[in-house]
Amino acid sequence: MQTKDIAVIPGDGIGPEITQAVLRVVDAAAAKAKADINWIFVSAGLSALEEGDELIPERTMTEISRCKVALKGPCTTPVGEGFTSVNVRLRKAFNLYAAVRPVRSLPGVETRYKDVDIVIIRENTEGLYSGVENEITPGVVMSMKVASEVACQRISSWAFKFANRRERKKVTMLHKANIMKLTDGLFLRCADEVHKNDYPNLGFESVIIDAGCMKLVQDPTQFDVLLLENLYGDVISDLCAGLVGGLGVVPGANYGDNEAVFEAVHGSAPDIAGQNLANPLALLMSAVMMLNYLAETEEESSFGRCSKLIKTAYDAALIAGETTKDLGGSLGTAEFADVLITRMAAL
Repeated sequence: MQTKDIAVIPGDGIGPEITQAVLRVVDAAAAKAKADINWIFVSAGLSALEEGDELIPERTMTEISRCKVALKGPCTTPVGEGFTSVNVRLRKAFNLYAAVRPVRSLPGVETRYKDVDIVIIRENTEGLYSGVENEITPGVVMSMKVASEVACQRISSWAFKFANRRERKKVTMLHKANIMKLTDGLFLRCADEVHKNDYPNLGFESVIIDAGCMKLVQDPTQFDVLLLENLYGDVISDLCAGLVGGLGVVPGANYGDNEAVFEAVHGSAPDIAGQNLANPLALLMSAVMMLNYLAETEEESSFGRCSKLIKTAYDAALIAGETTKDLGGSLGTAEFADVLITRMAAL
């Protein structure tokens, strides 16, 4: 096979160290699976600004566009002031309209819930995250929620296609169309039309989001694929992460028609940066999603073999308690990567 170039944004805070650990693991798996990967390092976020560059340098945009695939560590976003989110900018620039967050119970990670297996699919370009805000008069500000039929139809089609391809049984749309009759109402109508016209073989239900939150914490196993608009998807995906152990054990991906960016969904945790404490598992799981995506889009089985090696290794490590401190283990960031590399060598 030809060498596959993949853009890498190490990110801020703990980003560089977890990225280094993840790339070591992927490189070891790639060598065993005979997958040829070339990492193209680019910058974004606070680290780029500190180097005197733009928030997202032109070279970063160019390389993501050329490679079509990127792996991104966490980037710092100031709260209430300062520069805008790197994530939001990338999603808008490359029209990454489908955010996907798989949430599943992991072996060896004990929580109050068992057998959770949910995929959250979030519309990634509109809603309140469109960033249309203005000050009406001193002391009064307004934020506009944007919904278009094109975007609602597009993400609905993407979600049902995903569910059908992955042999999922049901799509549940969480909404607030009882109050926001125009925006959420439009989204709900589009999802219902896609279901009836294109995927009647799949189950479909709509649930008002506040009731849906209650149902999730009562029994998350009643849900399969969740479809949500932008803000709801952001909130619910973190809620669901809490069902299986937190943001450190769930991956994330952003898909467009041409590019895809895979990322850790947790923050940059500057308070523990450089201390070999951070858990690289979430970013590693995102890399596994990336490898599966490459196996499908590049039609190259070596990427699929690579992802299976990594997943087998981290599942076994979790069962054995060979984890970082946040999951009850004693390993540092680098040592966790060492364990996985050793386990893959024995497979």
